[in-house]
Amino acid sequence: MTKKQTKNEDRTHEEMRCAVAAIEDKKGESIRVLDVRGKSSITDYLILVTGTSDPHVKALKGALDAALKEANVQLIGEDRTIGSGWLVVDAFDFMVHLQTEEMREFYRLDQLWKDAPELSL
Repeated sequence: MTKKQTKNEDRTHEEMRCAVAAIEDKKGESIRVLDVRGKSSITDYLILVTGTSDPHVKALKGALDAALKEANVQLIGEDRTIGSGWLVVDAFDFMVHLQTEEMREFYRLDQLWKDAPELSL
């Protein structure tokens, strides 16, 4: 791994730590960080989070947006459809999936990516 790759990976991990801290602060549940490098063509890491209700998912997203903005993390996309039970924030190197328990159980992203190593930040 080159110095540039290491620096980019360190930056990505720091950005993900920022995201996870904001989510934990708002009591996000069942947080998992999965390393999908080499398994996904659209991102390197997935952060999966459960919210207790649509308003909780909205609050999680608000806290996440504020934390990432303060950390100068550039987003390339985000879902603004409140009330669907599933919101996505795309920061290119990582994506955050905020889901109600019902959506998480129905779509089972944890199972879809079951062979991806889990990171502890």
